[in-house]
Amino acid sequence: MEKDYEDIPGTFVFDADRSREGYHLNQFCISLRLQKNRDAFNADEEAYLDKYPMTADQREAVLKRDWNRLLELGGNIYYTSKLAANDGINFQNLAGIMTGMGVEAYRDMMLHGGRSIEGNRYKSEWEDE
Repeated sequence: MEKDYEDIPGTFVFDADRSREGYHLNQFCISLRLQKNRDAFNADEEAYLDKYPMTADQREAVLKRDWNRLLELGGNIYYTSKLAANDGINFQNLAGIMTGMGVEAYRDMMLHGGRSIEGNRYKSEWEDE
């Protein structure tokens, strides 16, 4: 079912449908809050992921650290950030990576009021370009 907010560019709204889709992915991510689980994951990522019945796409996104794809596949940003933290990536740096701007450009943009809403309200605005 098409939802009005699907037209927001660069945004994957974590709604009930995404929550259901990403349940096992998010269970994996939140497991990384415990050191023993981080150690097990870091020792053998593939074997650790076998504990969670994720889809092949979700599993691939984890292994490739495809941050935006994780959100698209039902990942909650607060849970997926546990995976980033495991890799030594803080939340600000993760946002810089996910926007494609890089860390410094993202930081500077946020310090200067954030992204302009011009041309960024709806994907349908891009059709005219």
